[in-house]
Amino acid sequence: MDHLVSPAWLKEHLSDPDVTVLDATLPAVGVTPVVDVHARYLEAHIPGAAFFDIEAISDHETSLPHMMPSPEAFARSMAELGVSSAAHLVVYEQQPVFSAPRAWWTLRTFGAARVSMLDGGLPAWIASGGTTESGMVHRPAAQFTAVLDPFAVKDLAAVKHALAHNAQIVDARSAARFNGTAPEPRPGLRSGHMPGAISLPFGELLQDGRLRSADELRSIFERRGLDLDKPITTTCGSGVTAAVLALGLDLAGAKQVSLYDGSWAEYASQPHAEIMGTQV
Repeated sequence: MDHLVSPAWLKEHLSDPDVTVLDATLPAVGVTPVVDVHARYLEAHIPGAAFFDIEAISDHETSLPHMMPSPEAFARSMAELGVSSAAHLVVYEQQPVFSAPRAWWTLRTFGAARVSMLDGGLPAWIASGGTTESGMVHRPAAQFTAVLDPFAVKDLAAVKHALAHNAQIVDARSAARFNGTAPEPRPGLRSGHMPGAISLPFGELLQDGRLRSADELRSIFERRGLDLDKPITTTCGSGVTAAVLALGLDLAGAKQVSLYDGSWAEYASQPHAEIMGTQV
């Protein structure tokens, strides 16, 4: 299963009965005014694409942003959206790589066997001559069997244990936020980083809005001192761009990748959290 598919591939397979396309665009935090990505979806999306609302599908029993829901809740959401766990799911976004990998990771973590991301997203689709349509897409209800992969998701306790044992934790936030020289976009959070974490801003994995080649990604990870043969946990501000690193690691050949779902939003909010850096 290719984790990335090209616009040409999608054009050829868009009408296949087992292919389901999902717009998984999430507005970037801290950007004002907030971009109405759902309105943009209604204006123009790949024909037949449903809107995978990362925030709406998340766990609303917690104050942390877009946390993973329960398997039962996720299965209901996907069934209502007309997404089958047996289909080949293709996720994309309206912008350069940012949130679609979070949808890719979530779907895979809940047991969908065939999940790909459209290389270059909607801009690449349009540039290749792909058509768009407007309005809502209503798909018939489907069956989604959600089985959580417990290894794929790390909670705070697991991350603290990993830190205590010098495990590999790689942070997708900007270098300034990691170093504590720039503030966090979420009010009240200190900047800085977990002791022992490795900084790798997710944008370094991209070129012209797309993920770099597997060889380039492997080289980037190795230059950071990451051992792709050992477990690696990704983190970021809220678990979104951590998924960009997770996808990049997967493409580079890493086999034991997990994601800290609460990420910095949870870690830095702990009263006695050990934080390295200037702490703006």
